[in-house]
Amino acid sequence: MHGSRVADALAMPVHWYYDRAALLRDYGVVDRFLPPRNPHPDSILWRSTPPRTSEKFNILRNQAQYWGRENIHYHQFLKAGENTLNFRLARELYSLVRKTGRYDKDQWLDLYIARMLEPGWHNDTYIEEYHREFFARLARGTAPSKCGIADGHIGGLAHVPALVAALEGSPLDEITAKVRTHVSLTHNHPGVLRAANTLTRLLHAVASESLPLREAMHRHAADWLSPGKAATWESKHDLEIVGRKFSPACYIEQAMPAALFLAWKYHENFSEGVTANAMCGGDNCHRGAVVGSLLGAACGVPAHLRLPHPDLTPSSNR
Repeated sequence: MHGSRVADALAMPVHWYYDRAALLRDYGVVDRFLPPRNPHPDSILWRSTPPRTSEKFNILRNQAQYWGRENIHYHQFLKAGENTLNFRLARELYSLVRKTGRYDKDQWLDLYIARMLEPGWHNDTYIEEYHREFFARLARGTAPSKCGIADGHIGGLAHVPALVAALEGSPLDEITAKVRTHVSLTHNHPGVLRAANTLTRLLHAVASESLPLREAMHRHAADWLSPGKAATWESKHDLEIVGRKFSPACYIEQAMPAALFLAWKYHENFSEGVTANAMCGGDNCHRGAVVGSLLGAACGVPAHLRLPHPDLTPSSNR
């Protein structure tokens, strides 16, 4: 779990940069935690208008004023090393499951709704579509368990490492079933659910069965990324693969194999892997759910990149 949070925090200032020359110009090599700053040259918030909703279900609050404006950074008010919204929620999920000793979707939905509606709980300017649609449906009287959408973005994997870590020691079939239940609450999309299952099995194979990462990927992820092609590509520059072979954007059918490739290439070096993920731009925060968690499970997280969190157990601190 900790590896995914580190990958997210590292990538946060350069999240959704598609101009990699601009990324390098603005931040240099992102191998340490950095604060975000405006302007963000690839921001599309200027094309967006905040959703209309009642004050009771207003999840944007004072951040709505920045929507529709040019060059606004999606995470402009976060500090160096802070997690973006989806990974803050992942931390809440982990803590809830560890505290109660089980995963209960209704308990989680109650906590999710409470946190999203709590003034000042998060400081992100951008809130993804699945959150906005969830609360729009909730405002119309839809039951929380029915408020999810068929969102096909890799952001749907942000909670998977946390839930797998929280359920450590449970049978694999039970973990995969609970991960599927959880992800379908917000991302009921066949590609995202398949990717969540793959990531769950990979994490279990590496963390619980002590399989080397590449062997685990041979067994559990070959339908997403051919090991033969990955071996051929690993000598190439990262941007030749995540940018030309696979889009750096958020759509799961491209983002999942892109993330797996980076995990394959950097299977023995956590720091280099999460830095490479950040430098590839695009939806690097959410690719980090895959890259960071797998490399954390395989290699551990080096001390200089650890994030403080009192609720983490040693196993989840990988």
